[in-house]
Amino acid sequence: MPYVIEKVVSAGEIKAFHKLPFRIYKSYPNWRPQLYGQIESVFDRKKNPFYNHGECERFLAYDGKEVVGRFALMVNHRTADLYQPRMGGIGFLEIEEDPGLLRAILRFAAEWHRQRGYWAMRGPINFGENDNHWGLLVENYDDPPVFGMPYHPPYYKEMIEATHAEKWDDHYSYERRFDEPFPERMTYIADRLDGREGITYRTITPETIGQDAEYIRQIYNAAWSNQDIMERENEFTEITPDGMQKMAAELKQLILPNTSWLAFVKGEPASFIADFPDLNELLIKTGGRIRPWHLPQLLQFKKNVKRLRVMAFGTMPRFRKLGLEALIFVKGIEAIRKSHPQMERLEGAWISEKNWLMRRSVEALGCVHHKTHRTYRWVFD
Repeated sequence: MPYVIEKVVSAGEIKAFHKLPFRIYKSYPNWRPQLYGQIESVFDRKKNPFYNHGECERFLAYDGKEVVGRFALMVNHRTADLYQPRMGGIGFLEIEEDPGLLRAILRFAAEWHRQRGYWAMRGPINFGENDNHWGLLVENYDDPPVFGMPYHPPYYKEMIEATHAEKWDDHYSYERRFDEPFPERMTYIADRLDGREGITYRTITPETIGQDAEYIRQIYNAAWSNQDIMERENEFTEITPDGMQKMAAELKQLILPNTSWLAFVKGEPASFIADFPDLNELLIKTGGRIRPWHLPQLLQFKKNVKRLRVMAFGTMPRFRKLGLEALIFVKGIEAIRKSHPQMERLEGAWISEKNWLMRRSVEALGCVHHKTHRTYRWVFD
């Protein structure tokens, strides 16, 4: 009997969309559930600004009455003509180990895109920025993912590559343990800048995050629109002031003392690093949701969390050669060691293999490449 693919519409279908991964990953102890509310915000037209210039629908695949697969299809009209042929996307893909099921999903996805004038797609991707829920894990299945980063069984890669999908891009995750010494050169640069006239730095706190969010937005928009990677610059969407304040309000309850930092040059915001505790350490215990009655667990989690995720790390282009990255990274980790002695490591995710400047910078700081997430492209006949 052929598979049946249906669009997700009802509350029951939404529940099934979230429930499927729990069954697929039952025998994969390193998998972590994704935050239910964060996933739902992707598919909420009122919360996701990408619907202003695109389209996204999600689907379930059935074998009889049983859900055996899920996925989302999307097009971004703003960036469609950057590539030839015009390229849409597929994401949030979760499937049982069945090559026939994947082929059925890809046939459905190809027809969905053709009807909208698109003749290629890439995936897995998110209907939004690529800092979360983007790419297929193809390296290091022995380590749990940090918050926002997907985990997949090895058979996903085998099945996808059997469809003759071509590699589109690799993104690297870098790790650094807090008990490892800094490279001497980075310590020297940080110490030389510490206290230099005109250069200051401080931590971001829940009390300052409102103003600091605007500083971060200014640095982020300038840095990511000037990456020396043309396709990244063309696809980059600036964060708006309202969007940044909303993000800050959501993250305010998670920020830990002395983990996120800002540097200034003559009072002007110049560089930042935004680190947040790995929420996955909590989500594995709460089934992917955080509800009011989980508050005691959230407070305990913040005291005992062992891993940080670097959500963003950037410098104003005109200040990139001053060594500010070394200053806030080295001094920041020194402060974390004192404030959070239980902390073991941080992970900086989502650096494109093509972004040699960022890769060189984080490697110079003693970070080690330890995971790879890949996106593929399919071109339709």
